[in-house]
Amino acid sequence: MRWKLFTLMLLVGPMALAGPIYKWVDENGVIHYSDQPHENAQKIHLGAPQTYKPTQYPEPAAAATAAPAASYRCAITSPTDQQSFPNADTVGVSAQVDPSPSADYQIFVLLDGRVVPGQPTDSLQFTFGVERGEHNVAVVLRDAAGKVACQSAGVTFFVRQSSVLGTANPNNPGNQPVIPTPRPH
Repeated sequence: MRWKLFTLMLLVGPMALAGPIYKWVDENGVIHYSDQPHENAQKIHLGAPQTYKPTQYPEPAAAATAAPAASYRCAITSPTDQQSFPNADTVGVSAQVDPSPSADYQIFVLLDGRVVPGQPTDSLQFTFGVERGEHNVAVVLRDAAGKVACQSAGVTFFVRQSSVLGTANPNNPGNQPVIPTPRPH
């Protein structure tokens, strides 16, 4: 039933502007609509099309006179971009925010695009554990409402750790001495 109503609306909508609409029922009981008269058709009167005019609200005067928010700049000072950390389990990150934010601001460190949990939000020094590989770190300063005041550019760093398969690693199965098996005589 809904699809019939939808079809009717699609057909009747544009035709409402074109001229009269006729409705009739055929011998099988199917209802038809057309813009052409048909025997036993009844003319349908469609009212004026419904329109909507949105309410216009004046601009708030307070927004125009509000003081501009302080402009903050965030940066990562350590590690440097493309720095490598050989055999490291943790990495220290230092950040700088200018001007110094008030106490109601919080700073978060992002590692590979995600907030590092358990870090202080009132400090510019962070230390966290990392896995081997390439990582990206950034800091975000948020105000009391949670709005981002500034975000640093990402800094890429690398953590290099010895591979089990390294030739100098004694745990490498390939470095184990081969013990010959005795052969029967």
